[in-house]
Amino acid sequence: QVQLVESGGGLVQPGGSLRLSCTVSGLPFSNYIMGWFRQAPGKDREFVCSIRWIGVADYADSVRGRFTISRDSANNMVTLQMNSLKPEDTAVYYCAAAAGWGTPQRDDEYNYWGQGTQVTVSS
Repeated sequence: QVQLVESGGGLVQPGGSLRLSCTVSGLPFSNYIMGWFRQAPGKDREFVCSIRWIGVADYADSVRGRFTISRDSANNMVTLQMNSLKPEDTAVYYCAAAAGWGTPQRDDEYNYWGQGTQVTVSS
């Protein structure tokens, strides 16, 4: 059974930082592209970033330079370091896994999803 479990969400003030983690089980981790998406209230789910097994990362323009994605193949974990957070970063953040190659940015390109973790940026 494939499981993606996110952790690390919470409330943070504007300008602050949070670190999200996603632990993966039940699939060959190194064969999958790992991604993060987010969904704000009343909005569609949107791509945040992804990372291939060789460490090549892809970011949405809205987070480039502030967010960093990394993966730990020894522990089947992917992390998202979020710095300089803004109120518009408030959303439920989802971890996802995609089989194949490239830099998938559409949610229908991903095969497995976590349950999501809430991130709220507010003073």
